[in-house]
Amino acid sequence: MKMKWLKFPALIAAALVLGLASSGLAEEAAEATSVDVVAVSNDISYAVDNMFLMVCAVLVLFMQAGFALVESGFNSAKNTVNILFKNLMDLAIGMILFFIIGYGLMYPGDGNGFLAFGQFGIGGIGAETAEAGTLAPQVDWLFQVAFAATAATIVSGAVAGRLKFSAYLVYSAIITAFVYPISGYWKWGGGWLDQMGFYDFAGSLVVHACGGFAALAGAIVLGPRIGRFGKDGKAKAMPGHNLPIATLGVFILLIGWFGFNPGSQLAIVGKDNTDAVMLIAVNTLLASGAGAVLAMLSTWILHKKPDLTMAANGVLAGLVGITANCDSVTNVSAIVIGAVAGLLVVAGVKLLDALKIDDPVGAFPVHGLCGVWGGIATWIFSSADMPGGKHEMIPQIVGSLAIPVWAFVTMFILFSILKAVGMLRVSKEEELRGLDIGEHGEEAYNGFQIFTTN
Repeated sequence: MKMKWLKFPALIAAALVLGLASSGLAEEAAEATSVDVVAVSNDISYAVDNMFLMVCAVLVLFMQAGFALVESGFNSAKNTVNILFKNLMDLAIGMILFFIIGYGLMYPGDGNGFLAFGQFGIGGIGAETAEAGTLAPQVDWLFQVAFAATAATIVSGAVAGRLKFSAYLVYSAIITAFVYPISGYWKWGGGWLDQMGFYDFAGSLVVHACGGFAALAGAIVLGPRIGRFGKDGKAKAMPGHNLPIATLGVFILLIGWFGFNPGSQLAIVGKDNTDAVMLIAVNTLLASGAGAVLAMLSTWILHKKPDLTMAANGVLAGLVGITANCDSVTNVSAIVIGAVAGLLVVAGVKLLDALKIDDPVGAFPVHGLCGVWGGIATWIFSSADMPGGKHEMIPQIVGSLAIPVWAFVTMFILFSILKAVGMLRVSKEEELRGLDIGEHGEEAYNGFQIFTTN
């Protein structure tokens, strides 16, 4: 019996040792588990933010379909193939050139504020541009190239019906590789406009005004379509051939804009990011509706009948106007911004008619004029209580002038050079017959007899 009792202290000591050991192991396991949980959480956040941006990039790419339908529907049937072809090649040529050189110009890493070049290709440059979260360089490029394609394709409708296809390809290559990336660097790449405090959240100026003022330059240098203005100087209506297609294009653009604006937050994980994305989405929709209503009402008052084409452009005008400031204004302000844009697009169309400038789809009033309005509205309506914060007057005015002037001057020079070498405009006979047959030997509606007056 005595030997049995002697065993108990040893057993107790052994139990204590095992207990302490197991406690240490438990603490180490808990620490390891905690590290694993954090790592998994970070991986999930990374995956969600990147998937969010990829979906948004696809929505913006889908806008190319919207532009193609709007521009072809608002123009003559005899030029449909030509317009669709230009929209297709905007994306195809643009994505290659933006990969090779445009992205390196827009996001060089370091620069002098006005012009810099990082390197050819993606090369990890874009990883530093995602301020709202951590992004894979590949998905950042995907999102950015969709924006570049949008800026380029805006011009297609403004020069429809009389620009040579070869000349358009030259224009598309230059704006995507050089013009858009350089002014984009001024703001989004950390250049001089960004340094002075200019704010353009999703591209009212960087994307839309750039394309809109390039469109104005092209329309001026080209001159109007045959028959657009009478001998008395008055504008003659040249109705589009397919308003159902054009209206469908507007709906597609509206849907795509929910990639354009909310995607520019660059992240959705976390309450602050989620709240910002939802505010941006609601503001985007409200502005588009207000633009449509005011464009409809103004044309109804002016012409005694409501005009579908103006209301459709009013939707786009409201979207362009809210793009610079959708994270910085209240819902009510978004409605006001969209409403003013709806009035501006109607006024812009009337101004072009008075100046005898032919813009078949209203590219300049929608993207150029309302893009500038978006930059100015960012100063007027932004609030410190909003996720994007308050923005000052001088930087907004400077940025709202600098980018349009850059795009207009560079593209005016380019189109003038193309005109001087005889490469710009098709012949009179080809224009009257239609660019589909003359430029491509194809018809959009083969087998149907379509009567046109233009």
